[in-house]
Amino acid sequence: MRLGATVLALLLVAPAWPAAQGQQRQGLPAALTFTDVTRAAGITFRHVSGAFGKKYLPETMGSGCAFVDVDNDGWLDIVLVNSSSWPGQPASRNALPALYRNNGNGTFTDITRQAGLASAYYGLGVAAADYDNDGFADLYFTGLGPNKLYRNNGNRTFTDVTAKAGVGDPGFSTSAAWFDYDRDGRLDLYVANYVQWSIDQDLFCTLDGKSKSYCTPESYRGQSGTLYHNRGNGAFEDVTRRAGLHDPASKALGVTLIDFDNDGHLDLFVSNDTQPNRLYRNKGNGSFVDVAVRAGVAFNEAGVARAGMGVDAADYDGSGRQSLIIGNFSNEMMSLYRNEGTGLFIDDAPTSTIGQATLLTLTFACFFFDFDLDGRLDIFAANGHVADDIERVQPKVKYAQPAHLFRNLDGRRFQEVTASLGEALAKPVVARGAAHGDYDGDGDLDLLVTENNGPARLLRNDGGNVNRVVRVRLEGTSSNRSAIGARVTLTTDGGGARVAYVRTGSSYLSQSESTVTFGLGPDRQPSGLQVSWPSGRVDKLTVPGTGRLLVIKEGQGIVDSRPLAGGGPGPSRRSRPGA
Repeated sequence: MRLGATVLALLLVAPAWPAAQGQQRQGLPAALTFTDVTRAAGITFRHVSGAFGKKYLPETMGSGCAFVDVDNDGWLDIVLVNSSSWPGQPASRNALPALYRNNGNGTFTDITRQAGLASAYYGLGVAAADYDNDGFADLYFTGLGPNKLYRNNGNRTFTDVTAKAGVGDPGFSTSAAWFDYDRDGRLDLYVANYVQWSIDQDLFCTLDGKSKSYCTPESYRGQSGTLYHNRGNGAFEDVTRRAGLHDPASKALGVTLIDFDNDGHLDLFVSNDTQPNRLYRNKGNGSFVDVAVRAGVAFNEAGVARAGMGVDAADYDGSGRQSLIIGNFSNEMMSLYRNEGTGLFIDDAPTSTIGQATLLTLTFACFFFDFDLDGRLDIFAANGHVADDIERVQPKVKYAQPAHLFRNLDGRRFQEVTASLGEALAKPVVARGAAHGDYDGDGDLDLLVTENNGPARLLRNDGGNVNRVVRVRLEGTSSNRSAIGARVTLTTDGGGARVAYVRTGSSYLSQSESTVTFGLGPDRQPSGLQVSWPSGRVDKLTVPGTGRLLVIKEGQGIVDSRPLAGGGPGPSRRSRPGA
């Protein structure tokens, strides 16, 4: 977070605030909007940063969130990470993480204490997956170490198994991702670390020469991320050096899984703050090599490292190749790296609407998702500055900022439609983490957003399910149970193909649902489905129509087909409290 340099640059570059430019509803369903249903849903969580005037660096980081079905009842639950008060300060009774169970009727119940998760610590991020292949998603929390691994007992309770598992990374940990990098059927864990900071090592930084301000990461030494290999007996081993991932210069905030060369081995992309980004190619022999410079994703076009935050990867242009979106600091604009298929990426943001619209915003969480189910992946960005007094030195830059939602028009062009999708989405907030998922089972994708030192917000997608949709949930057998790394290809009657991967991580400190959503627009029909599993097995299936959630088990085909509450032409069919 390059605050000092950015403030100086912004004093020289002062374009108009772009949030409302060029926003139209052309082509969007007439009733589509995002509605803030947080209170009606029973979610009362509030993040505690612990700030009390000392301006400690971690206070600016915020916290993550996740959509995950922890009890396998078919409804997405919500996990919210919290930080805490600092030593010597009055303890806040609200400084606890939260697990909200989905009641299946549009409301949630806080089950944090009975679930065994009511443990206070300075938390930042969360990653969820079934690391022990018992059929239930486990939770890994990051923060000011040691981190915590909670094993899901299968009865809506969790057990802290950090010590037994050996994954209590002691660093300043941010984002994390579960993935089977060696394809042995067991999920391994990558943990991104930020800088070497502690209260005792806190530095005095200032913008005006008098009062203290939040230091930039350039003031502190970096920390290597950690790769934990799953031994299969409940324990993990640190294989960071052996795998070629030791990088003490790293100052990582985001991590995403990407098979950028389509060789069937999941690669790692790490977004760094004021350090070059890393693209670690999986060599398929248990080791990785950084190809970020060669691929063109390490620096900006001027050869300067940006302040990278959140990141995601997906095939947004229909090429069959995964590209990248990265959230950066103010005056750096977001990065939209299009995968050329030659090992090279081209940043399309500077010449697109995305670059212009994000010049002054500071983006933390970002991801691809198809909010209107038209078959093209759109881009969401959660924004908010790190300096609460930024307007004093740069009036055009705000502390609280509206989100960006860029609608994908044709695979190459985007249009910002934030202001046309309701007040809840366009409301300025100090956003940090974000995730997407269909929490109400109607086929379209809803949003969960956290605020730094503020409330979490659940934004329901209303009207996005007027288009056809197929949703796919996978269960591995020879592959890891969560099917992380599976490639799903849906073909349609028009001859096109849509490609998606089952992944963890991405966004910023957060995780979206693992179910894959294929929007089909108003009249497309699926003609076939192919699943390429991490084990190497390929299953080819026939899709029984649209408006359904398909549960596919490796080697057994479709084991369940459930109708959605929407997901087809016609109005959304809602019958829930608060609808």
